[in-house]
Order: sequence, then C-alpha cells, then structure tokens
Amino acid sequence: MTESPTHDATLRARTEDLAEALEIAGPRLDDATSTRVTAAVEGVRQRLALGVDHTVVAFAGGTGSGKSSLFNKVSRLSFADVGVKRPTTARVTACSWSDDAEALLDWVGVDRERRITQGGELDGEDEEKLAGLVLLDLPDHDSVEPAHRDVVDRVLPLVDLLVWVVDPQKYADDALHSGYLRDSVGSESSMVVLLNQVDTVPDTQRENLLADLARLLEDDGLTGVYVQGVSARTGEGIDRVRRILEEACSRRSVAAGRAAAELDSAARLLLAQTPAEVPWQMGPAVERELDALVAATGLDAVATQVGNAVRNGYGRPEVPPPDRDAVALSRARWLTRAGASLRPGWQRSLAASVAGADQLRTSVAGALRGVVLDTRGPSSARTLRRTGWVLGGLAAVAAVVGVLALTGVLELASPWPGVVLGAAAVLAVAAVAVVLASAAARRTLARRREQAVATAGRAALERVLSEGLGEPTQRLLVEHRRVRELAQAATELPTSRPLTGSLRLPTGAELSASSTDAPRQGTSRTSRD
Repeated sequence: MTESPTHDATLRARTEDLAEALEIAGPRLDDATSTRVTAAVEGVRQRLALGVDHTVVAFAGGTGSGKSSLFNKVSRLSFADVGVKRPTTARVTACSWSDDAEALLDWVGVDRERRITQGGELDGEDEEKLAGLVLLDLPDHDSVEPAHRDVVDRVLPLVDLLVWVVDPQKYADDALHSGYLRDSVGSESSMVVLLNQVDTVPDTQRENLLADLARLLEDDGLTGVYVQGVSARTGEGIDRVRRILEEACSRRSVAAGRAAAELDSAARLLLAQTPAEVPWQMGPAVERELDALVAATGLDAVATQVGNAVRNGYGRPEVPPPDRDAVALSRARWLTRAGASLRPGWQRSLAASVAGADQLRTSVAGALRGVVLDTRGPSSARTLRRTGWVLGGLAAVAAVVGVLALTGVLELASPWPGVVLGAAAVLAVAAVAVVLASAAARRTLARRREQAVATAGRAALERVLSEGLGEPTQRLLVEHRRVRELAQAATELPTSRPLTGSLRLPTGAELSASSTDAPRQGTSRTSRD
C-alpha cells in the first residue's frame, strides 16, 4: 500500500507554500525561526522524494534499558545468528520489511553493513503485516561517548514513530526527561514508551510503576502517550508492540503525518512572525504626516510671501532648506506608526526599505525647488495702473485750466470754465476707480498665487512621502501579507485531518482480547487518573 496521491500532492503543495513564504520573508525572520522552517522544508522535501510509503520506527533508550534485546525480539531476529554483532560505535542498526528502503536508509544515515531486510534473514509469521516498516536501533542516548548522543540527536527528527525504551531503575532519569521528552511536546501521537524488564518487578508494584511513569510523562507536558510494560527476556508484551507497529504500517499515514506535523509546526512559527492585523493604509498615512512635513519646510510662510510680493509689487521669496531634525522626526513617526504591529525583523526591514532621513530631506528640498514662485503682478493691473495715471494727469490738467478760467487768469467763454472743472472731476473719479480696480486685481491674483504655491508644495511633498515612505511600506506589507497567506496555506487544514490524524494505538483491553501473549500483568496507561 502507498499513501494517497492526493495526500502526497497536498503535502507537496504545503511544502512549496512554506518554501515560498520562507523565500519572501528572508532575513526578516529571526535566526531560530528561519533555521527551523528551512529544516522543515528541506526535510519534508527529502522525505517526499523518498516516498511516504515507508514507516520509520526508532527504538531509543539509555544504557541498560535492553532496547537492543527488545529490538531483536520484536524483529524476531537475533543479529548474532546472522553474523552481525551489536555495534559498539556510534552507529544505527536497521531492519527493514522492504526491498526498496535503501535510499531511505541512506537519508537516515544507516551504514550499509548495519542493514538487514526481510528478503534475506528475516523469516517470521505475519511479516507481511509489517510491509514497508523500517525499524531502527539507535545508540544509547546517555552513553559516555558524545558521538552516540550526536547520532541520536540527528536521527530522532527523521523518524515517524519513536519508541522510547526505559527500565524500572532509570525510567525517571533526568537525562531522558529534560534532554528529550520535554522537548517532544506536540509529538505525542508519534511516540510510544515501553517499560522493559517488567518481569523483574513484583506483580503488586507494576501498576504503581506504570502509573508513576505516566505521571512523569504528564509532568513533562506529554499527554496521551501510549505506555506499555514489556519484557524482552520473557516475551511479555512483545505481540502487543508488534500490533502497534502493524497498526502504524496499515495506516500508511504515520510518515505523512510526521511530515505534515513538521510543516504545521514550522508554519505556525512563521505565522508568529507575521501577525494578522497590520492596520495601515497608504492614503491616511500620507495625509497624517503631510501637515507635519509642511510645517518642517515652512511652505505656508513661503506661500504667504509670494502672495505679499504679488500684492505689493515687490519681494523675492525663497524656499528655505527643510529642517533636518523635523524631517528625521517625521520619518521616525512614520516608522513607528507603520511598524507598530510588525515583529522586530520586519521593522528593521521597513526602516531599511524606506528613504533615510538625509535622502528624504534631499527629496523634499528638490521637490519644493520645482514649485514655481511667481511674483509677477497681473497684466491687467499694469494696464489699469497706466490708465489711472493718464486719467489722473488729465484730471489735474483740467482742474488747473478750470481754476485759472474762474480766477480770470485764463479767459474762457462761459460756460467752459464749469465744463472744464466738471470734466476734471469726472477724470479724477475715473482715475481713482482705475487705481482701485488695479489694487483689487493684485489682491485677487495674490490670493490665487498664494494658494497655488501652497497646493503645488503640498502635492510635491505628498509625492515625496508616497515615493520615499509610502510605496516601500506598501510593498513590504504586501509581502508580509503574502507570507502569512502562504504560511496559513501550509498549516494543517481541518479537511486534511485524516492525512495527519494521530495513530490510534490499540487499548489494553483490545490487546488483551486478541493477544496471544502471556496473561497481562502490567498496565498500559495514557494518562494518570
């Protein structure tokens, strides 16, 4: 039997989603998360390349636990009978119920001389129920040889079902609990604990011993771990252990489940680096900072100076260099607001993505230099002014002629003196009206020019904010959202639970009802009452 192609495709899709998310996030992740996710992606890719139709089970334990004897008992083989001695070096021994497990064993790192297959020396009953099983016997995790522990630490993450073998004397050993079991929380469905050598424990104490082991596991944070008492010497419980392995092989989902769990765990780490809520919108963000940048550049004062120059007919306003500290403060406020919901790595990336304070100041100065500061008066005002002077001059001349005529200095026949004076008054009124019209035209133009400078300046500053701060922020947040979407896609979905469901280990009652072993004397517990 092999894993469903649909399940295999689902695992591949989830792996590639996680790989894409990792590539996008890049250095924005902390080292631990990046290492963990990278390892998960590469490990699952390798395992998928090898196929998930093998079930890798490892026997792990400490010195004197009897796991090698138990390994031989479960495999119904004594390695000494085939001329293979138990290794005294830091090497793994493998027994496989498959002829095509070589690539998998290469991946796990089992030396070729430490391998044996069913097609060769194995010849037991019901071996076909274990088809696809790869059983590993690991070095002692508490060996005085550091290399032994190195092998255990390397192989454990690669197995699908981990069988811890403990003994009545050392089952509470801190090296096991603090060094391994407490770090295995979340992998309970891929773990079994066998208490070996129960034949050395009085019948009246076995219940208490197994209960105490279950309690220690719960203290480690491990809930629901299957605990079984066995004896490699007498064979007690061995058939039950084989039934567990048969169940694992028949399900054909342990390997896929382990891969899915690796992806799920890594994806959740990635999700923790990409919080869901990042309340930021570019338009409001630019608008919020625009007024502060306007104040930092003195734009409103420059616009007022332009209006006064147009109104008065003189003046040469200039845009002053933007205040360095004010621009830096504006940028800092932007980063604080936009990055408030981001993790540190993403915040650092945001700061590196947007324009620096000096670059932003240079862009602001350049943008404002492009704003036209037109102080010329209206062409109609100049015409009106000249017309006003002409009319005023004519009014003055007419007034002088009229006065001279009335005083007799200049002889004019009646009624011309009065007519001349009336004309002078009319011309004077016209001159005043023209002057007032000219001033009104200047005021109107001054308001328009002042508003134009303010509007153009704000538009230029808005472009600087958008290009220097807004667009880089938006690109980063789009990538942030994409990473989260991919990580969510890589997590285990409810519809895919049958693929990664926990291995349903048989209960003690089920095993007792169908087992052919000796009568049950130990106790199998998954939790303490």
